[in-house]
Amino acid sequence: MSGAPSLEELKAKVAGSSFYVALRALPPQEREAMFAVYAFCRAVDDIADDQQGARPERAAALASWREDIDALYAGGDPGQAAFLADPVARFGLVREDFHAVIDGMAMDVERDMRWPDAATLDLYCDRVASAVGRLSVRVFGMEEETGIALSRHLGRALQLTNILRDIDEDAAIGRVYLPEEHLVGAGVALISPAEVAADPRVDAAARALAKEAHAHYRAAEAILAARPRGLLIAPRMMAAVYGRILERLEATGWRPPRTRVRVNKAALVWTFMKLRLTS
Repeated sequence: MSGAPSLEELKAKVAGSSFYVALRALPPQEREAMFAVYAFCRAVDDIADDQQGARPERAAALASWREDIDALYAGGDPGQAAFLADPVARFGLVREDFHAVIDGMAMDVERDMRWPDAATLDLYCDRVASAVGRLSVRVFGMEEETGIALSRHLGRALQLTNILRDIDEDAAIGRVYLPEEHLVGAGVALISPAEVAADPRVDAAARALAKEAHAHYRAAEAILAARPRGLLIAPRMMAAVYGRILERLEATGWRPPRTRVRVNKAALVWTFMKLRLTS
């Protein structure tokens, strides 16, 4: 497994994505800091999701990242985390948030997640998504309390949307992130990821989770509507784009066979320009 991609490699990989389009509006220092945060997230996510290597090997790779993060904050040799030194110093990024992201990836490495209970899923979302938000809002210059609240709700909204979009892709690698309570409530038998994904009753379970995502989007939008301090174009963009993905998923439903919902690049640019004019 390779280390973190360089920032230039990262820019090439994400060009045209909603993430990249949103970050282009940031001032240079903030933009580079966000690319560094994303590079870290991409590197540890690849360890969790690339299915390469035995679980102990992948766990050791995550442990190596944790050690390098600790070394960075202790003033030692940060190794593969060296590219994070400037953002950490400039924007006061918190070590525990980097740890939380690694902890979230470790949940996938320890075992393939299958129909977690609601509390476990919420913890997972906090680690792999809201923790990234907590790192991001410091770069955006938000006040701490408001930024943490936005990270909690928007991070969960985005992650739940990803889960609802990626049911088939996740099942193909042995995972089901839909919570046990919703699946059992819909009458879905928890036999195997493939059988869960193929059950037409998964639609009811997905719609129940979509309601939770909508609640988080509403809470995030209320925070953003109050116009808090900070560079908010990126979170506004992500909320708008992923909220639209969730609406399209609901419109088509989750009964198999499903067609993956994709982001239209022209729509991305239009959303970006609209937000620039109205923010």
